[in-house]
Amino acid sequence: MQSARDADGVFVLDTGSDDDCAAVLAAHGAKVKTQVFSPFRFDMARNASLAFVPDDGDLYVCMDIDEVFEPNWRASLEKAANQAPDANQFMYRYVWSHNPDGSDGVVFWSEKIHRKGFLWKGAVHEVLVPQQGNERRPAYAYGVQVTHYPDEKKSRSSYLPLLEIAAAESPNDDRTAHYLGREYMYAGKYEQAIVALRKHLALPSATWADERAASMRYISQCYSRLGNVKQAIGWALRAVAESPDTREPYLRLARTFFDAGDYAGVLYAANAGLRITERKLSYITEPDAWGAPLHDLLGIAYYQFGQYKKAETQAQIALSFGENERIRNNLSLFIAAQNKQERI
Repeated sequence: MQSARDADGVFVLDTGSDDDCAAVLAAHGAKVKTQVFSPFRFDMARNASLAFVPDDGDLYVCMDIDEVFEPNWRASLEKAANQAPDANQFMYRYVWSHNPDGSDGVVFWSEKIHRKGFLWKGAVHEVLVPQQGNERRPAYAYGVQVTHYPDEKKSRSSYLPLLEIAAAESPNDDRTAHYLGREYMYAGKYEQAIVALRKHLALPSATWADERAASMRYISQCYSRLGNVKQAIGWALRAVAESPDTREPYLRLARTFFDAGDYAGVLYAANAGLRITERKLSYITEPDAWGAPLHDLLGIAYYQFGQYKKAETQAQIALSFGENERIRNNLSLFIAAQNKQERI
């Protein structure tokens, strides 16, 4: 609430909190309304919250209770709106998660700032859709950042049934198909995940290479969980071919080679991944690909080939991302092997 204090008005739809959240927000100046939805759908709730806001607004910003604006957001948004007067939707930097050391984890451009003429669609992972007679005209609001502080203990149990509803309602929507497959994977339903993700890849509208590669990575991960190493490697290779300028497929490939005991493959995949130094601002990116794992795997592979000094260097880099007992023990092993080699 404090981070949003520069807004002309804050309107909150409470969909069933069981603490004093609504009262606290109201005490700090928010206008709060309670409405419970059964069964719950995110699009219905967001459209109800939008209807609660006066119709004379210029810009509407949709935030959740676990998100905060970073300072100077309003001035940056006003500047963007003045520079792009015809734009009706504004993209802003969204920090979805944090790494253990507090640095930004998953970061991408979000688009929940808009003018009139939009409604929300989708039971979950809902999106803004232009109303009839309107069209989407996006612009970037540089300098605007919203940071997400998720409750890691919160259950994802409602997501899968909602995604199944969304997929049934929009069977040809590639984004929903991708999310559904990913959610099956998260739930440990690996065979269902493979079917759903392959459906995503078969859709004519599934043309974004990075998202296609993500589906291929997830298929590879599912096969790994099912113990099918050959298919896991094959799908990881497809992911690399689909999006060779992103690190994430190389990390998946390095892991599949490691699982297969193919350390030459690990050397190739890890080194190729680390040569990519530009991280895209997309929800497809994964913090692991930009943290310790590639260096960790590369160090182990170097050790297997007797390149102990290189192994030591990679382990030290991996530890620079955060303390890890296993990697620390590996570093000691690499140093001992290097010292022994020098004595010989």
